[in-house]
Amino acid sequence: MKVIVDDKIPFIKEAIEKIADEVVYAPGKDFTPSLVKDADALIIRTRTRCNRELLEGSKVKFIATATIGFDHIDAEYCREAGITWTNAPGCNSASVAQYLQSSLILLQALKGINLPEVTIGIIGVGNVGSKVAKVAQELGMRVLLNDLPREDKEGKQGFSSLQTLAEECDILTFHVPLYKEGRYKTCHLADNAFFQSLKRKPVIINTSRGEIIETGALLNALETGLVSDAIIDVWENEPAINLTLLDKVFLGTPHIAGYSADGKANATRMSLDALCRYFNVQADYQIIPPAPSQPRITADTLSAAYLQMYDPRQDSNALKTHPELFEKLRGDYPLRREKEAYTIVNHPE
Repeated sequence: MKVIVDDKIPFIKEAIEKIADEVVYAPGKDFTPSLVKDADALIIRTRTRCNRELLEGSKVKFIATATIGFDHIDAEYCREAGITWTNAPGCNSASVAQYLQSSLILLQALKGINLPEVTIGIIGVGNVGSKVAKVAQELGMRVLLNDLPREDKEGKQGFSSLQTLAEECDILTFHVPLYKEGRYKTCHLADNAFFQSLKRKPVIINTSRGEIIETGALLNALETGLVSDAIIDVWENEPAINLTLLDKVFLGTPHIAGYSADGKANATRMSLDALCRYFNVQADYQIIPPAPSQPRITADTLSAAYLQMYDPRQDSNALKTHPELFEKLRGDYPLRREKEAYTIVNHPE
C-alpha cells in the first residue's frame, strides 16, 4: 500500500510507516496529479483540494482528511470515481472550546464584559458547539442555541431562531459547517441583512469557516457600530486575508482554534483508524502528544490558570505583526495542550 501524507500532520510518521509499504510526505498545497497517480490512499488537511483535477486517472481509493471540515473534498466526484473518504468529526472540539473559553475570559478581563450578565448565542450545536455551550454555562452565561438541522430532526424545544439570537445576544459565536447551497446554506450566513438585524451590538466570534461571514459586511458592521467587536480565527480567502479586518478585530488568529496537540492527535488517530478499517490492516500504534513544558500551574483563580494553559493573544499578536506568515504560523504551530495535561495548584476551590 502506498500512502501520500500531508507533511504537517503531526504524530503520524512512526504509526503510518507500520501500516503502509510506502509513504511519501508532501506539503498539502503541493499534492499534484503526478504525485498521487500511483497512490492507494491520501491523508490530507484542508489545503489539499481533492477533486477531478487531482484524482482522475489515479489509483487512489481512499482519502482521510485529518480535519472536521470536508468542503475541500469533492464528494460527488469521489462517489462517481468509487473513492471512499472520511473526515474526523469532533476531533478538535475540545480545542476549539478551549479557544472560546480563553477568549471569553479575555473579553471579561480586557473589555469589561461581565460574563454572568450576558447572553451568548451559539450558531451550530454539533460536536464543537455543544462543548462551547458547556464552557459558557460554566462561566455563568445565559446560553441560546441555534441549529436548524438539529431543530428539524429533534423539534424546536431547546433551540432558538436566528432572529431571537440577533435580538437577545451580547455575543454570537459560529460553529457551523460550510454549506454553499440548500436549505441549510451557511455560506455568507452573516451578511449585511444579518448584521442589520442585530439589536445589542454583540461581539462576533467565528471559528468555523471564513466564508460563513461576509467580510465586507462584518467590516461595515464594525465601522458603524452594529457589532462592538470581533474574534476571528477563520477568514475568507485564506491565507490572503483582509488586513483591514485583521487590524480591527479584538483577536485575529491564523485558523488555529482547533490546533491543540490533543485535537491533532485525535485527528491523526481517527484518520489512521479509518485507513486500517478500509484496507483491513491490523496495526499496533499509539498517538500520544508530548507533555507540556510546565505541566504544573500555580494560579489564584481558574480563569488565570486557563490563560496560562492557553492565551490566544499570543497567536493574535503573531498574526497581526506578520500577516504574511499566515501559513507558516499554522504549519509551525507550537505545542498547546488542553487542561487534562495540567495540574493546577493554589487554586481556592
